[in-house]
This record gives sequence, structure tokens and C-alpha cells, in this order.
Amino acid sequence: MLPTELLIHRSQGESLRPKRLPLDGRHRELASELIRLFADHQGKTQAELDHHLKALAGDSPDYRVMRGLAHLLKNHFAHFEAVSILPPVDLRQRVFRQAAQRIPTPAVLADLLDQMALQLSQELSQDLLPIHLEESLYADLPDNHRLTTWDPPSPDALIHRYNLSQVQGIFYKASQVVLHAYRNDPGEYKLLFRYLKLFQLMAYIEGDADHGFTISVDGPTSLFGASTRYGLAMAKWIPALLHVSRWSLTATLHSRDPDTRQPRIGRFSLAADCGLVSHYPPSSPYDSLIESSFAEAWATLKTDWQLEREVDLIPLPGSVMIPDFRLVHPDGRVYLLEIIGYWRPDYLKKKFWQVRQSGCRHLILAISERLNVAKSGIQLQDIGVPILWFKERLLPKAVLALLNAVKPANATIE
Repeated sequence: MLPTELLIHRSQGESLRPKRLPLDGRHRELASELIRLFADHQGKTQAELDHHLKALAGDSPDYRVMRGLAHLLKNHFAHFEAVSILPPVDLRQRVFRQAAQRIPTPAVLADLLDQMALQLSQELSQDLLPIHLEESLYADLPDNHRLTTWDPPSPDALIHRYNLSQVQGIFYKASQVVLHAYRNDPGEYKLLFRYLKLFQLMAYIEGDADHGFTISVDGPTSLFGASTRYGLAMAKWIPALLHVSRWSLTATLHSRDPDTRQPRIGRFSLAADCGLVSHYPPSSPYDSLIESSFAEAWATLKTDWQLEREVDLIPLPGSVMIPDFRLVHPDGRVYLLEIIGYWRPDYLKKKFWQVRQSGCRHLILAISERLNVAKSGIQLQDIGVPILWFKERLLPKAVLALLNAVKPANATIE
């Protein structure tokens, strides 16, 4: 993402409009020129690269755009690291220890570097010159880090990343985001709620799978003190949201007028047809290795029960619960399966509260014995659904046995 000083937004009344670069010849050439410059500096220092970036920008009217593109290249496609014949701290100690025994004239220092280069060549079994020592002495300073790994994007990919980053920056100052998720496939809803959970965003959810959901997400400026970390989490959520098909959102923004320093409220709207391109890979269909291995093992099982990943949503007050799998039998029986593997006690309490609140009696909980639920003090006697305990892996045969033995009342199978 971009730092605040590289964000380019303009106001239209209360609405905020982020800078967007068109995919035209001028901007493609600008992106290509910067990509070539980074490629030419592979193996060179960050200071050398910065010098040429500054010279390239010069007094161009696009200098802020160029700085933004360069920032993205430097932080997301290039890797800089200290390159030294020895750890720079250790090398400095050796050089300074020997230099302290002589009068530091230029001739003495040159002779010292010659001697140490010869000594280290013998120690390290490689040919070293005095210049290698000079370059290594302060190789740990950021300006002296060298561009060692370069994974260049295409010009179009860089422009897409820039446009997305400008939009992400708007959410640094959001006080609230209201998202309308229209009727989508159940799997897309789960994807959406998984992203909310992944980025630890505080959300209130209303609605159902048939008519869609309204999700109110607290922004960083709604907290007791504006949280930079939470603002970044909010911004990181946006590329994930682009993988969901049908939605629109409105953000309320809090900032200060640059002239009067008075509080100012703004608005920003975005929808699924915004044209932004996510750089996040498509989400994995499974949340954990336990789920993945269970699904793979079930596929080899000979049974009439069908395992489905796209599951029903269970509405809760202010939230939803989305079990991991649905099990469907040709005779019409349907059960939902929720796998609880490795979670903190506070998550477990919330999860079991959700199960009680749901009133869903065709739900099966598969709980890892590693969680040591008994020691956590969580009571399961009145959970109201069948429970299946497992150790390292959840075995399909154990689930199948429970399905054949389950009763409308509570059932627990070891």
C-alpha cells in the first residue's frame, strides 16, 4: 500500500475521489520505464537506485505518481538486503581494532585494508580486494542494502496495483464502512465472512442468504484512539473483497481540514463493478489442513452421503455462522458439519455460544481433543447438537458412524 504522503485524493462536495491511472500509452510507458530502471539496478545499492529515481522524476508534473509507482515496486516486487563478506558488525570490530594501533593516515588505512583483504581471503578461501571490505563495512545501513531479488510486474499489473493502493488509502481514516452483499452463492458469502475474520475487523451482520446481508464494519477512527494497525487491516480487506461477485459499500471518513484543522466528514462509495483488480490469489477452498485432508479422504469413501463445500448459512443475532461442510443423503437427510481444530479459548466460547443461539439441530461438531475443552471450563452438556471427538485427523469413517447413529437429541461419540 501507499503511505499517506503519496495518496492523491480530491474532494467533490462530501465525496472523495482517489487518483486512478488509465491503461493508456503514456502511463504504460511510465510504468515500463520504472520497471526497466529497477532491472538495471539489480545488484546495486538502494542509494544508487534512489538517486536515479529522483533524477528520473526531476520536475515532472507526474513526480508524485512516479514516486507512488516506485514505492510499490520497491516494497512489493523488489527485495533489498545487506551483502557483506562477513556480518558488518563483526567486520567493523576487526578493522577498528587493528586501526586503533596505528596513526590513521590515508596510507596506513590503505595498507590496513590490503592486509585484511589478504587475511580474509585465506580465511574464507576466496579472492577478496580492499574494495570488498570497504563495501562490506557498512553494508547493514539501509542505503547500502543491495537489490538482490527482483520479480518484475507487467506495466498493466503495476498500474492496477497503484489504482488499488490509492483506494485502499482512503480507508486509513474510515470511521465506519457499510457493506451490502447482495444475493451471492453461499461459498461467496463464506469467502466474505472469512476475510472479515482474517483481518480481525469488528462487524455487525444483518440479513440472510436469500436476500443478502448488510455488514457494518467499524473503522480505525471509530475506536477510542485512531489505530494505524486497524486502519491497515481495513485497507488490506479491500483486495480480498474484490473476489466477491455482488456488493457495494459506503465509507464514512473522518479527517481534518488542512487549512483550518477543523474536523471534516467525507464519504466514499465503491461497488463490485469498480474495475479494480485484486493482487490477492483466489482464496483456498479450505480454512485448514484438517478440512482439506478430511475432504480428500471422504472422496475415497464408498457411501451414499455426499459431502458439499458450499454450505448453508445459519443466521445469528448480529452475525452468521457458516459450518465447514454439508452432508446430504439421497433419502433427504441433511447435516451440517463444523470442524473445530486449533483455536483460543475465547474463540471456543464464542463458537459454542453461536451453536446454542442458532437452534440448529442438524449440526454436528467435530472437536479436536488437543483443545482440552474440559480444562478450559467450557460446558458442553447443553450444547444441543451431536459431538464427535477426534485426535490428529478427522476420519470420514467416524463421521459416517455418527451419521448412522445420530439421534434428534444430543449424541456424543468417542
